[in-house]
Amino acid sequence: MATAVGLLAALCAPGQAVAEPAPPPVAAAPAPVLGLVLDGGSLSLQDALAILDGRPVSAQLAPDARANMITTRAGALKALENQRVYGWNQALGPLKDRPLTPEQAEQFQRNVLRSHAAGVGEPLPDDVVRLVMILKANQMARGKVGVRPEVPQRLLDMVNAGVVPRMPQIGSLGTGDLQPQAAAGLAMIGENAPVRYQGVEGPASELLPKAGLPRDFTLQAGEALPIVSGSTVLAATLLHAVHRATVLADQAEGAFALFMEATRAERGSLDARTHKERHIPEEDAVAARLREMVAGSGWMTEEGRKRLDPANYEPRIQDAVSVRAAPHIMAGLRHELADAHRTLLREANSSTSNPLIFKRDEGPGYEFVMGGNWDGSIMGHLADTLNAEIADIGVLSQELSGRLLSPRWSYGLPANLAGGTVGLNSGMVQVQTVAAALVPEMQVRAAPAGTLSRPVKDGQEDHNTMAMASVRHLHENLDRLEIVLAVQYLMAAQGVDLIAQKMAGLPLGAVTQGLHTEIRRYVTPLGDDRYLTPDLEKAIWLVRNGHLRPSVSSA
Repeated sequence: MATAVGLLAALCAPGQAVAEPAPPPVAAAPAPVLGLVLDGGSLSLQDALAILDGRPVSAQLAPDARANMITTRAGALKALENQRVYGWNQALGPLKDRPLTPEQAEQFQRNVLRSHAAGVGEPLPDDVVRLVMILKANQMARGKVGVRPEVPQRLLDMVNAGVVPRMPQIGSLGTGDLQPQAAAGLAMIGENAPVRYQGVEGPASELLPKAGLPRDFTLQAGEALPIVSGSTVLAATLLHAVHRATVLADQAEGAFALFMEATRAERGSLDARTHKERHIPEEDAVAARLREMVAGSGWMTEEGRKRLDPANYEPRIQDAVSVRAAPHIMAGLRHELADAHRTLLREANSSTSNPLIFKRDEGPGYEFVMGGNWDGSIMGHLADTLNAEIADIGVLSQELSGRLLSPRWSYGLPANLAGGTVGLNSGMVQVQTVAAALVPEMQVRAAPAGTLSRPVKDGQEDHNTMAMASVRHLHENLDRLEIVLAVQYLMAAQGVDLIAQKMAGLPLGAVTQGLHTEIRRYVTPLGDDRYLTPDLEKAIWLVRNGHLRPSVSSA
């Protein structure tokens, strides 16, 4: 699901230019409800990914978490009698030195949400918003931010009832997710912030009662700041990107395997001994999956390489760098995805607000501690690194599809992959140009936003991670990579079909045969030139919906 703002909207937004080419599928049985009991320390990425996949959720707080939150809040209110605390009895940001009276506390909570709900742009996808609310509730369940258990439970009640706040993407600097979280906060207290419920968008004040929830919810002292503080939106949006990138990484490997078949590539570059010597586990795994995809192929043999021109055949010796090094190049993305999973699991079960409240090590009672746990630098830089890897996969894919156009570089495929008379027919040269046009855009968008900090708020926030920009750029490049991989798949399948008669009697690998068959369920081989946009749109749909995700036992 694309989350980019504006860019590629016409081509990439689901349900717009790229229409579903398949007949309506038979309705599947509804997914079972995912039951979650949140305690602040055991939310799994498997559960988070299920939420992103649209699984219905029923979530509640663990009894022990509720008890701990009640105890912590009582201790916080006691400590507040003798301490001035940011966001509790003091104002925020550059106004942090302005004191608040107890009588102002309730109004201050509403004002915090109203003043901070200034985001703009396309809203986050509904499933990402659901995950944001569950992550926020889970983090509150740790009992370190001082809110009543009713606060996270209100968020969970909205999720359980199917009420989704409209959270704009633009505004957060990655130093806390103030603007989008404030929009959700306004919705949870029943103001006129927009929410979606059963396909209808309208004010929370109207739709909350229709969902069976009380319209109004009153926040008490110190409860607005933990709603807007933290990097919860960043974590959910980054996990969404990681989820998308994982599916595309699988499909990039499948596209490469089909390319190897079309060019009858040397199998030696996948030899397990070579990759084991590099001591990179992800590289070993990529090579193993590729070996499984092409297992049994008669095309990637000396006999297969001779078939196109037996009289002039000479041993290839070795393929180009883009082919031989592909397992290592694709392993770079896998390495960063593994790092992202570790980071996001930690984020899901951590306290990411400010201030935090701890039981005193010495003596009775609790104390407030000011810090910077809302900062999203690590996730922002991780998004930048992932984006660089995604851009490099795009570059590799575009280079491989470009090789298929050249008889010399493809070892004998017809020029331009023309299906009829070459010259009279121009083949797929302009299909490949689509990928070539997108790769520079990917390279530009892969510039790290995390290096572009700038001070705001009268110098009180003098370092900002720009992490939401990093993640939005990452999603935009995932949109582009879907198209680039679709080009490679379409062209590799055409290459296979153009020489299939000469390869008669030699099988493709079991997995690559399945990928080729899936493409041909929707797109017929190109004979004489025809209108190609529909073909490419179908291929994009196949990639976007994971139809070309190879199934291998070593995955």
